[in-house]
Amino acid sequence: MELSGYKFDIEKAISAIKKNRYKTVALQIPEGLKRSVFAIVDYLEKETNATILVSADTCFGACDVANCELKNMDVDFVVHIGHTPMPDIENFWIPTMFVNVESDLDISKVVEKAIPLLKGKKIGLVSTAQHVHTLDEAKKILVKNNFKPVIGKGDKRIALKGQILGCNFSAATSIASRIDSFLFIGSGNFHPLGLLLATKKPVVAVDPYINIVKERELKELKDKILRQRYGAIARSKDAKTFGILIGIKRGQQRMKLTHKIKKMLDSKQKKSYFIALNNFSPSELQGFRDIDCFVSTACPRIAIDDYMRYKVPIITPVELEILLGEKNWDDYQFDQILE
Repeated sequence: MELSGYKFDIEKAISAIKKNRYKTVALQIPEGLKRSVFAIVDYLEKETNATILVSADTCFGACDVANCELKNMDVDFVVHIGHTPMPDIENFWIPTMFVNVESDLDISKVVEKAIPLLKGKKIGLVSTAQHVHTLDEAKKILVKNNFKPVIGKGDKRIALKGQILGCNFSAATSIASRIDSFLFIGSGNFHPLGLLLATKKPVVAVDPYINIVKERELKELKDKILRQRYGAIARSKDAKTFGILIGIKRGQQRMKLTHKIKKMLDSKQKKSYFIALNNFSPSELQGFRDIDCFVSTACPRIAIDDYMRYKVPIITPVELEILLGEKNWDDYQFDQILE
C-alpha cells in the first residue's frame, strides 16, 4: 500500500487477520499518518470485514504500544504502523504486528551533497526506520567517492542493521571506534544530535524531505543542549527530595535502574519517591510540590526536549551521578535505553 510518499506492507496484516479470524482490530499510527488513516481503515475493513478501531493517543515509537488497555474493549489484534518492533519486548497481552513505513524519497542527490563535509574515509551509516532501507544505496555512493562505509548492528532492541532510535544508538556505538565520522539519513535534529552525543564522533545529517545537509548546526545545537544539561544539574545541587520517574510504556520501563538510583540517593541521605506515569507533561508533575528534582528513567527525550517547560528540573540517571559526585562532567554521556 502507498500513501503520499510512503509505502508499507499492509497485506501481511490482512493475512494475519484473515488467518486468525480476528473480529476487532486496533490500528496504532504515528502523528504524521493520522491525515491518511481512514484510507487504511477503509482498506482493512473491505479486505477483512473486521471492526477497525483507531487508537488516537500520541504514539512515540515501538516502545509505546497500545495493548493491555485495549483488552477490555475486546480488541483481539493490534496493528502498529510506522515503527519496527523492539525484538527484546515480547509477550504482549494482545497479539501485535508491527508494519514499518518506508519513505520512497530518492536520497542520492542529498547524499552526494554531503560528500564534501564528511570527515575521514571510514564513514558509519545510520538512519531511522523510515529510511534504513536506503543505506545500501548510500553505501554505493560513498564507495564510488572512495569512502569506506560501515553499517553497524545494534543490540536486541534494534530490528535492522544501521537503525538508530532516539533512545538507542547501539548500531552506531558498536562501530564508533572503527570509523572517522557518521552520515545520518533522516529528518529532525534529535537523532543526529543523540548520535553526536552518544558516539562523540563528527556527524553529518542529510534530510531527504527538504534536501538539506546539516553539520555546523548540529555542533551548535550540541553545545546549547550541553549548556542546558549543565544548568539542570546546577539547579539541582541543593535538592533534598527526589522524584524517580518510571515510564508505564512497556518499552520505556527500567525497573532495575530505578532501584539502583534509589540506593544511590539513600547512600547520600537524600529522600526519594517512585512516581509512575504514562505521558509526561508539566501539568502531570506540578502537583508534587515537595519534589526538588525529578530523575527520569523513561524516554531520554523527556529531560531534553521539554527542558524549558518544567519549573522543577528533570535530569537523567547519568546526570544524577554527576550531581552526586559519582561521575565528573567530563564523563557526561547521553542517556540510552539499552537491551
